[in-house]
Amino acid sequence: MALIPLEEPTTKRIPPDTFSLWALAFRPFYLLAAALAVIAIPVWAVAFSGGLQLPIPGMWWHAHEMIFGFAAAVIIGFLFTAGRNWTGLDTPSGAPLALLAGLWLAGRLAMAFGSGAWVAVIDIAFLPVAAVLLLRVLVKAKSKRNYFVGVLPGLLALANLVFHLAVLQVIDADPLMAMHLALGLIVVLETVIGGRVIPMFTANSIRGIKQWRDKRVDWAAAIATGVALLLWATGAGAWAAPVSIIAALLQAVRVGGWNPWATRSVSLLWILHLSYIWIPIGLALIGLAQLGVLPRTAGIHALAIGATGGLIIGMITRTALGHTGRMLVAGSIETAAYVLVQLAVLIRVLTVVAIPAAAVGGIHAAATVWSLGFLLYLWRYTPFLLRARVDGKEG
Repeated sequence: MALIPLEEPTTKRIPPDTFSLWALAFRPFYLLAAALAVIAIPVWAVAFSGGLQLPIPGMWWHAHEMIFGFAAAVIIGFLFTAGRNWTGLDTPSGAPLALLAGLWLAGRLAMAFGSGAWVAVIDIAFLPVAAVLLLRVLVKAKSKRNYFVGVLPGLLALANLVFHLAVLQVIDADPLMAMHLALGLIVVLETVIGGRVIPMFTANSIRGIKQWRDKRVDWAAAIATGVALLLWATGAGAWAAPVSIIAALLQAVRVGGWNPWATRSVSLLWILHLSYIWIPIGLALIGLAQLGVLPRTAGIHALAIGATGGLIIGMITRTALGHTGRMLVAGSIETAAYVLVQLAVLIRVLTVVAIPAAAVGGIHAAATVWSLGFLLYLWRYTPFLLRARVDGKEG
């Protein structure tokens, strides 16, 4: 008579010291983005002071690398990783993921050391390829709710194309307009994704928290933000200021309903709320700039450093912890990184708004604390991202 085995079925566990950089997209792209954040901002600060010559005007290079280098890497790493969770289907890993990361890196090297049409071709290639790979998964799974975030890399690719055509003088346009359009797209993505996950993370972590949410306000805030930033980026004139102020008010009502004050003792949460608050602040500053009250760089950096940089450092710590099988707890290193990134935006915005004579010093000080923040990330998270999950699972 055959014996019936009583042991529970087991799954193969991956040894924790296994090299796993190419297991899931967040691993290489978070590391690459953080490394670029550490290097590119000090390079820009030196170039701004005249100590270094870049292949294209420094302001163009700085804006481009922060949007299409740093932010794009995090967006693709996040969306590919989240896309697998949303759909249950595999996103690129192994050799295809390594090739995609190599394509991103080739764009950074081309932008750092060359100029001309060949640089444009190399740099433009990354986002369309990533967009096709992401959309293929979302469409196959019929994940209609997420089609917008699947289309976003393609829209960013279009903005990057406009940037390069303007730099090459193929079209008569300001390259920075393309950068502003791209920043606007990223802020809209933050509005959509942030509105989904920040209140959810908060409610899941703080029992009994009181929150207020209304889908009509969510939609109104997202639409008003998109329209305001489109009008601003394209220089639409008189309408940009009032629409920006309206969008700022809607965003402020929205984030206020999530009860950000309740997160003040939980670093992994307050960094997300505080960073999101820079969206209404940035929109308000952009509105005031349209009225001639403030320089437009104040609003740009509120959105780029405060909202985008802050949400990135918050999410690349949180998701890296979760997807490597660790507890969702921010320690002293993570908290220090959060504080440094927030200090960077405060220095950059306040020197522009209140102490214009200290603008150069503000750039160098903000660059220093920003780079230190992401250097802490690399120090803490490189071992996590290179090795397998601590629970032995795939990913």
